[in-house]
Amino acid sequence: MNWEVEIDHVDRLQLAVLGRWMVQHLPTQLTVGIIGTLGAGKTTLTQCLAQAANIDPDAVTSPTFTLLQSHHGAIKMHHMDAYRVHDEDEFLELGVEELFEEDAWTIIEWADRMESVMPIDTLWIKIDLTDQKDRRRLTFRSQCVDLRPKIQAMIDAANGS
Repeated sequence: MNWEVEIDHVDRLQLAVLGRWMVQHLPTQLTVGIIGTLGAGKTTLTQCLAQAANIDPDAVTSPTFTLLQSHHGAIKMHHMDAYRVHDEDEFLELGVEELFEEDAWTIIEWADRMESVMPIDTLWIKIDLTDQKDRRRLTFRSQCVDLRPKIQAMIDAANGS
C-alpha cells in the first residue's frame, strides 16, 4: 500500500532542518529515490542530508558522470545518479543491489527512471518547483508503512503542528 504526504513552501533553510530530522529519525539502512526536473534541488537535498550526517556537503556533487559517490559520516551514504544510465540492466550491473543491502543510505537522483528495479520500501521524494522563488514542494511516498508516521511527524514539526 502506497502512502503519500507533502510539504509546501520549503526553502533552503527548511531543507537543512528536514535533512537533520531525517538523519536523526530514519533507519541507517534506507534507499531514497529523488525525483525532480533539472534544477529542482535533488543534489541540494542530498547535500543537506550529508551535512546532517557530518559529511562535508562540498564533497557531495552531482554524480551525473561518476554515477556513484560514497561518503562516510554519522551514516554511510551512497549517492547515485540514474540520469545517464540507459536501462535497468545497466543500472543493476553497477552493483546497486549490493548497496541496497548495506547498512547505509543509498540516495539515487533520477530514480524514477529505474523504478521497476528499486527496492519495494524505497522512500521516494519528489521535488517540484513552485511559483515562489527558492521554494519547493516535497512529496514523500513509500510502501514502507514504518516510514509514514516518521515522515508525518517530520512534516508536522516543520509546519509547527
